[in-house]
Order: sequence, then C-alpha cells, then structure tokens
Amino acid sequence: MLWIKVAHVLFVIAWMAGLFYLPRIFVHHQEGSNAGEDVRRLVTMAQKLFRFSSVMMVLAIVPGTVLWLGYGFNGGWMHAKLGFVGLLLAYHGQSYRYTRRLAEGQTIPSSLFFRIYNEAALLLVIPILILVIVKPF
Repeated sequence: MLWIKVAHVLFVIAWMAGLFYLPRIFVHHQEGSNAGEDVRRLVTMAQKLFRFSSVMMVLAIVPGTVLWLGYGFNGGWMHAKLGFVGLLLAYHGQSYRYTRRLAEGQTIPSSLFFRIYNEAALLLVIPILILVIVKPF
C-alpha cells in the first residue's frame, strides 16, 4: 500500500501544480489582451496545461480510490476530506469552462478575478492536508 500512497501523492502534486498555474495563464491572457498583445500562445498553453492537469487528476483519483477501498471509509475526517476533494473537482471543472471560453474567444473575467480565483485552490488544499495528516476527528 505504501507504493500506492507514493503514486497518489505524486499525482496529486502534479494535479495541483496544474491547477495553481492555470489561473496565472488566464491573468497573463487578460492583461496581454488589454495591452493589445498577441495572446494566442497563452490559449494553447492553457489548453495543454488543462489536459495535463486532467490526466494527473485521474491518475491521482485511481490510487486514491484503491487506498480508500484498502483502508476503508473510517473516521469523520475522511468524509470531510472527500467533501473538499469534491469542491476541488468542481474547481477543476470551472477551470475547464474558463479554458474552453478562452479558446472560443469568449469573454472571461478580469485578471483581478483570476488572481483571487488562483487562491481558491490553495484554500481547498490546506484543509485536505490538515485532515489527512492530523485526522482531527
């Protein structure tokens, strides 16, 4: 089971790296657009990063599910953790919608919005880490 934990943690780290950087691409796109710069490369970067992040998400969920089935669904901390993971999946889905809108040339929120949006993923990961490591209940 330890090797499965290693795989799970590795893929979660890669998934989070993608979710942490994608909003920064949105910020640069919006600021570049406002400055009249060519931002087509940023659209391509966002699409590729989202695909990478999605693969890492699936690769994180698979060993996570194996661990869950192996150790069982014990403790309230696990319920809470899965709730935050659900919110993180919703964040991932919303990031997909922004990536798609960007690729279709539709309007997306401001760079200030994405600077704040960028922090939401971290605010979801912090309680997950606390719940997994401390297991407070």
